[in-house]
Amino acid sequence: MKHKQEGQALVEMAIILPVLLILITGIIEFGFVFNAYLTLNNASREAARAISVGETSLQASNRVNVLATQLDLTQISVIVTPADDNRDRGDSVNVKVEYTYHFFTPLLGGLLGSDLNLSAESTMRVE
Repeated sequence: MKHKQEGQALVEMAIILPVLLILITGIIEFGFVFNAYLTLNNASREAARAISVGETSLQASNRVNVLATQLDLTQISVIVTPADDNRDRGDSVNVKVEYTYHFFTPLLGGLLGSDLNLSAESTMRVE
């Protein structure tokens, strides 16, 4: 009877291994996506703070690029409202940072779509 069960572990491993690998890959990919989102959130907050104390939109955009160096800078866009010449003391300034995230794993990219659009937005009062 023992002779008939020798390959059982191999068959079970062959069934479970692909599912386990997809699960582990998804967890790692989620970590990268979450890291990108936190980076965008921090960069938008820092840019809004910089504008609220007197920097221009261009300087704030450069600050976002410095803070988000781990991301693909060609995929980042910074939207500041209102424009530099329309801001007065006490007005609210809104900074929105958008980023197109490309999946590392083709399998998850095929399941979820090739790209994921992330955005973070911060609003502060001009001092």
